[in-house]
Amino acid sequence: MRRASAVFLTVVVVLAGLTPVAAAAPGDAAVDPAPVEATTAQTADNESAPADPESDRLGWENGYWHNESIDIDQSDGLTEAELNATVSRATARVEVIRGLEFDMAPPVEIVSREEFASSGNRSSSEAFRTFDDTKFEALFMIGESEDSLEVQDENRGATVGGYYSPAADSIVLVADNQSELQVDELTLGHELVHAIQDQEFNLTAYTSETRDGANANSGLIEGDANYVQHRYEQRCGEGGSWNGTCLSPESGDGGGGPPNMGVYFLNYQPYSDGPSFIAATYRQGGWAAVNDLYDAPPESAEQVIHPDRYGTDPPTAVELSDQHGEGWERVRPENRLAHAEVGQSGVAAMFAYPLYADRPGVQGYARNVVGPNTWLNYTDSQQLSQLDPLNYGFDAAAGWDGDRMHFYQNTAGETGYVWRLVWDSPEDATAFRDAYAELLAYWGAEQVGEQTYHIPESSGSSFADAFHATVNGDTVTIVNAPTTDSLSEIRSSADPQVATPTATPDPTATPAATSPDETADPATSTTNSPGFSAVTALVAVLAAALLAGRRR
Repeated sequence: MRRASAVFLTVVVVLAGLTPVAAAAPGDAAVDPAPVEATTAQTADNESAPADPESDRLGWENGYWHNESIDIDQSDGLTEAELNATVSRATARVEVIRGLEFDMAPPVEIVSREEFASSGNRSSSEAFRTFDDTKFEALFMIGESEDSLEVQDENRGATVGGYYSPAADSIVLVADNQSELQVDELTLGHELVHAIQDQEFNLTAYTSETRDGANANSGLIEGDANYVQHRYEQRCGEGGSWNGTCLSPESGDGGGGPPNMGVYFLNYQPYSDGPSFIAATYRQGGWAAVNDLYDAPPESAEQVIHPDRYGTDPPTAVELSDQHGEGWERVRPENRLAHAEVGQSGVAAMFAYPLYADRPGVQGYARNVVGPNTWLNYTDSQQLSQLDPLNYGFDAAAGWDGDRMHFYQNTAGETGYVWRLVWDSPEDATAFRDAYAELLAYWGAEQVGEQTYHIPESSGSSFADAFHATVNGDTVTIVNAPTTDSLSEIRSSADPQVATPTATPDPTATPAATSPDETADPATSTTNSPGFSAVTALVAVLAAALLAGRRR
């Protein structure tokens, strides 16, 4: 019955976990339409179950209505019967919100975080490891001495809340409480959305070999699931039709903070911008319009960040020829694209990461590129938006129109790269180039030429290298090499223009509003398929940024 070859993995983010206070952004409540018109059977109060219908219908699944109470105590974990009842009712609730009927509810398994984290190890070719390491080094997220795949696996193990597997047509929920496995109903609801998406639209059809393409697809798939989850949470909250009946786990003893906020932000973009993208579509044409998106998904993450550009502003296919010299070779992993495209998500995450990074010698938050009040989306009541908490559309990233990265390695095992970005206008290109220079300064760079920078080993930075950044109209080209002398070996046109070294001072560092341990606790999670779960450690990090932003 199912597609045995399907390997599309999904993992879910609990959006509420990202917000210090679960407050709706301006208009959030307004986009949640009135409840589905009730029938006599649906209007029964939560103390008694209405009669079962004669045939399956929206809002009823496997003997349970969406609005009936179920007698469950999960303090000592869930029995199989309790789990089945919880899944059946949650399935009915997703049907009511999303307006789609399940063919069948998928089986659900609960595992401990410890068990899930131990299953994340993967084997990859040396070429792919070099490719991936260099990509994250280019984004100033993972240093040269670290293994990017290990960092991503650690992120995933720490923060995944659950996933839906199309190949197995099943859901796995990850519980932080190691002794009693409990359900977070919002996470369950999110994963059930993925199950019905797969039944209706075939999730295995949405694949990409680039980060920008993956985030574009996830902007639709995760945006849909997170928007449904947002409305599910509203119904569970005070004044909602399901208030007092929704299950949430006790405080867990697992999880902890994921290790890298930069990687987290790169992958979190669809979960922040996707719900707003879906909400905008829903307001125009209801769920029918959202369903139509699956026939024409966004072409880039930019179209999710800026919904008005969907269907009107396709990304530029960036051209980039190789100009490397003798002794260097292009890194080309087998069975995948030999270049990377990180998109506006990658650019924005790169600039935001210093807010949370722990760079030796720099105290407090770096605000030379983007500050907390720019990065975090506040509501009129000065709370972090629940629907769209992070701003990936600030000025230094908003003009992105396309990018392409090539990676190189020499016989000594050293690496370098060329990153070309095309912008909507020359002014946007210059704005990015200026912000990039400020980012280099944050990571310890000294300017050694008009277009050339060097991060010395003595800076203590994880990114000690040489950089050459030029602007030509609407195009920026960045060349990286181990030394200034080797820049032209990576790209022959990269003239270092070495002058008398003039140190570029570190950006002005505002004293930390909290202790160094509190400001330097990076956290993150990621996977290259829908869904992953934020944990409580992330709340503290974003709350610290919010506090620091108020003290600027």
